[in-house]
Amino acid sequence: MHITEGILPPQWVFTWFAVSAPFVGVGIYQVKRKKKTVPGYLPLTGMLGAAVFVFSCFPIPVIALNGMATSHPCGTGMSAVLLGPFVSVFIAAIALLIQALFLAHGGLTTLGGNVFSMGILGSFSGYFAFKTAQRCGLSLFWCGFLAGVISDLFTYFGTSLELGLLVIYKGGSFFRAVAEIFGMFMMTSQGVLCIVEGIVVGFVLVFIYKRRPGILLNLGIIRDDTKPIQV
Repeated sequence: MHITEGILPPQWVFTWFAVSAPFVGVGIYQVKRKKKTVPGYLPLTGMLGAAVFVFSCFPIPVIALNGMATSHPCGTGMSAVLLGPFVSVFIAAIALLIQALFLAHGGLTTLGGNVFSMGILGSFSGYFAFKTAQRCGLSLFWCGFLAGVISDLFTYFGTSLELGLLVIYKGGSFFRAVAEIFGMFMMTSQGVLCIVEGIVVGFVLVFIYKRRPGILLNLGIIRDDTKPIQV
């Protein structure tokens, strides 16, 4: 992540756009609806959109992939926890579009594929990881930590899946290609970045809880008896 311009053939360009577009549409609808009912929702959306943009603006080339993709933090785990997964997909799409247009990071033809991996898979996996951890009684920090880590893992699994599909046309093994590409990500920089991003998300949630707990309460993220950290 991101997949660079020109890597995906036309059929996959259209496929990933078709898959991603409905999620972005639902995200736009939810922003319009929630800004009327949740205090400060629109400014928070803008702030997290900027955070996702900045998080994913530090590409680290994966040399083994010959420039086909880069490794970097994502930020969609954090945005999904705070805003919901659909809105997180929407702001990821905006961030990816700006990066493709002005930073030559990613691409316009690969935008649908990048939204699928970083936006859809990253957001929904992080969101459900957070909710599952909450149901298991984990503290706010560890819920956020798992959201950040799982979001990154699924984002890079999605990118591996998209690149792995390309080998089918060359007679290669799809499953082997996905495993090898994912392994390249994890054995290089992304394995470390997953842990770092998990720690960042965990501490951000604890910081908000300590300074402005009303934000998390209004968003339905925590209850009054939520514990930020269990020692």
